[in-house]
Amino acid sequence: MRDHIIGEDYQLWDIISDGPLATMKNNAEGIEVPKTRADRNAEDLRKWEKNAMAQKWLVCALGPNEYSRIQSCTTTKEIWDILQVAHERKPQVKRSRGTLLYSQYENFNMEEGETIQEMQSLPY
Repeated sequence: MRDHIIGEDYQLWDIISDGPLATMKNNAEGIEVPKTRADRNAEDLRKWEKNAMAQKWLVCALGPNEYSRIQSCTTTKEIWDILQVAHERKPQVKRSRGTLLYSQYENFNMEEGETIQEMQSLPY
């Protein structure tokens, strides 16, 4: 998917992996805050259109099960992070899954008087 999106528009991949391009302004106290709808200009609108296009690419590639996971997300970055966790792309998820599987392997044993079929049919 990454290569396909980059082939269409490299900036879309940046939005997916880094988050949407911020549309910020300084308030009266000099603190950066998100722009209101009234404050947005043509450049801000272009940034939000890019975010919407990147979101469309991700959503169109999903099946119904994955879509139910991400339907409440508002940015492509949120969608991408949820999909990474769901499909074990994050290193900490891989480590914890590996630890769980190793623990299950270590605890797998045959009880006295148990047949091989009974041992293999137990849920772990």
